[in-house]
Amino acid sequence: MEAAFFDLDKTIIARASMAAYVPALRRAGYLNAPMAARAAWGQVLFRFFGADEDRMDKARRTALKLAAGWEQDGLRRLARDHLTELIEPIVYDEALDLLEHHRSEGRMLVLVSAAPIEIVEPMAAHLQMDQAIATTPLIDAGGYYTGGVEFYAHGPDKAKAMTRLATEEGLDLDGSWAYSDSVTDLPMLESVGHPVVVNPDRELRREAARREWPILEFENPVALGDRIPIDRNWIVATAITFAVFFGVMSIVRRVRRRA
Repeated sequence: MEAAFFDLDKTIIARASMAAYVPALRRAGYLNAPMAARAAWGQVLFRFFGADEDRMDKARRTALKLAAGWEQDGLRRLARDHLTELIEPIVYDEALDLLEHHRSEGRMLVLVSAAPIEIVEPMAAHLQMDQAIATTPLIDAGGYYTGGVEFYAHGPDKAKAMTRLATEEGLDLDGSWAYSDSVTDLPMLESVGHPVVVNPDRELRREAARREWPILEFENPVALGDRIPIDRNWIVATAITFAVFFGVMSIVRRVRRRA
């Protein structure tokens, strides 16, 4: 069986996934104003200058430090609840066409990203992809982030994870495809027989030209719901749950006041 491996940021979506969640994190109290400003500046650097090893490692350390003490379940809920609001409108139409092409060819679709698994898994599910490879933070016994990382899906480690998945699923990597925008993903691209670069940074563009790899330019972000029907029943269920919860709490407060 063959597979098609897709990077996320600037390959499937038009901006950094973590940066897309900054407004929601700010509103939920996870980030204060200075933290949000630093994240926004990081997005500017990412968008216009790409991401070399030093920038990626610095961003990883900063993100892990900020996340220490956060509850994993709370962040999972936030990522899922804001997916359609923040991520859905910035999916590349061209990427959706490619996903559909590989799906029709019977290939396994795998989302591969250095972003946290809490963001990547819901995105993979909404894109109807089969597997997800992503950064996995360390969690303590109480379900809170420690600031450490169990697996960092970056550089050579992406390629190692792809190889492990290929062994587990019986995938033919020589017959498989991989798509990415960043030179840090050279090991990922080199792991398959059909590497393709998408919206490449300057270094990857030069490398792709040297190796005569295909270069694609994606330019048309669309609302995911316009192309793939999204089950929004969980949104309604969440709203009802909160309404019931706060309704009960309101009744309890009134009873207490009367007592």
